[in-house]
Amino acid sequence: MEIKLVITDFDGTLVGTFQANYHAYCEAFRQVGLTLSEDDYRKCYGLRFDGFMDSMGIEDVEVRKRIRAIKGECYPNYFGLLKVNQPLLDFIRMFRQGGGKTAVASTARGKNLTNALTHIGATDDFDLILAGEDVKEGKPSPEIYNTVMQRMGVSPDQTVIFEDSSVGLQAAQAAGAHYIKINL
Repeated sequence: MEIKLVITDFDGTLVGTFQANYHAYCEAFRQVGLTLSEDDYRKCYGLRFDGFMDSMGIEDVEVRKRIRAIKGECYPNYFGLLKVNQPLLDFIRMFRQGGGKTAVASTARGKNLTNALTHIGATDDFDLILAGEDVKEGKPSPEIYNTVMQRMGVSPDQTVIFEDSSVGLQAAQAAGAHYIKINL
């Protein structure tokens, strides 16, 4: 078996983003007259935005749009709270320098993902970056991982996925690739 592709999730795997996301969402919730506890956010961490809103009982489409827009605008203000998984990033860089293919596959919004990758200086470390809006189904569906492997021309048995969340691990397993659980 030869590993040709390394795929990493972003939030909680490559970068500890919980606090940055939580504080940005708190600000967005405050601006629309709602509150968000850390416990409630922790229960929803890893879900796509719509799943998060559903879990929080926020049904009003306009309120959802405002929360998404405000969170996106203020998220970079909390980048000082990002915690890079330096050993994983170093491994990915060495793997790519050795001729391997690398990708990020995240449920995060593309703009937020790109801004955070730019902030940590890692945008050039990946051959492909897929975000939540690049696929129809979120994790635990394997769609995002299957899409990466298809675009990179690599089979599941030649792929290793790094993941942290239970839904992400379910997606990796359903994709048929090798996977490693990360605990940040």
